[in-house]
Parts: sequence; structure tokens; C-alpha cells
Amino acid sequence: MTSKILLVAAATTGLLFAGSATAQDMYKSGMGGLYAGLNYTFMNMDFDRAGDADVGTLSGKVGVQATDYIGVEARAGFGVDDDRLFGQDVALDNFFGGYVTFNMVNESAVTPYAVLGFTRVEAEFGPAKDDDSDFSYGAGLNVKLAQNLSGNLEYMRYYDDSNYTVDGLGLGLQLNF
Repeated sequence: MTSKILLVAAATTGLLFAGSATAQDMYKSGMGGLYAGLNYTFMNMDFDRAGDADVGTLSGKVGVQATDYIGVEARAGFGVDDDRLFGQDVALDNFFGGYVTFNMVNESAVTPYAVLGFTRVEAEFGPAKDDDSDFSYGAGLNVKLAQNLSGNLEYMRYYDDSNYTVDGLGLGLQLNF
């Protein structure tokens, strides 16, 4: 009787582990767990009455995939390439924010996602400086390159007010722990 119970318990345990492995393998694009990444972002600062400037930023992010479909992350970055507009220096000095990602997990190595959150930006246009925050949104693709490494391409609207908007197209790498 004891050997039959052990045999049934062993078979049930084996089926449970096999089922969980199948569930993990079914969604190949789901990264899961903690992650950190670096991005270079081509930013466009559009000033309503003065035109637009193209600047570059370098940023880092840390986050956690709370579920296969929802992640929470923090980002911070700083300007590495400024521009000139009408003889005035234009710069995005720094930015930081908190975001929620909504991932469309599927059977491929590519995971499309949407991003919502808030960003605080510090920008300069000539002698004028602005330091403010706004609602941010965007969309992107994570592409699994190796077991714990992915690349990404992302569009974000970081900031929008009556004076200027800040949009970015970013390229980056992400390490999953």
C-alpha cells in the first residue's frame, strides 16, 4: 500500500513539473523576473513657436516583471548630444520616471509592449531652463537575443505641455536576472 502511494505521489509530482515546464516553454518571448538595461535614445524636442531640435540621451532602467504581462520599472537618463536652434543651445539635461509595461507575450522571440508612466525632465533652450513632469506613454519591441539578453526598440512621448514636447526613439539592451 505504501509503495502504491509513493508511486502515485511520484507520478503526480512528475506531471506537475512537466506541466510547469510546458507552460514556461509555451511563451518563448516572456522574459520574467528582474531586469536592467541601457538605452541610447534619439530625442526630438519640438518647441511650439521656435521649431525643433534633435538631441541624444543615454539612460538606464531597472524593473521587475510582476507577471508575464505586466512589468514595473524605473528609468533615468542624461543628455549626451545637444543641438542648436536659432543660435541657441538646446539640451535635455536629464530625465527620470516610473512606468508600467504591458507585454503581449507570444510564442515568438519578439514581445511587443506598451508603456505608461510619468517622467520628470530638465531641459534648456538658450538661457531658459525648464524642470517639470508629465504623463508619458509609448510602445516598443523586446527581441530575445540569448537566454538572459534582449534588445529593444521603443518610441516614447516623454513630455508634452504648451511650450514643447519631447519624443524619443530608443535602442537598447536588457539583461534579465
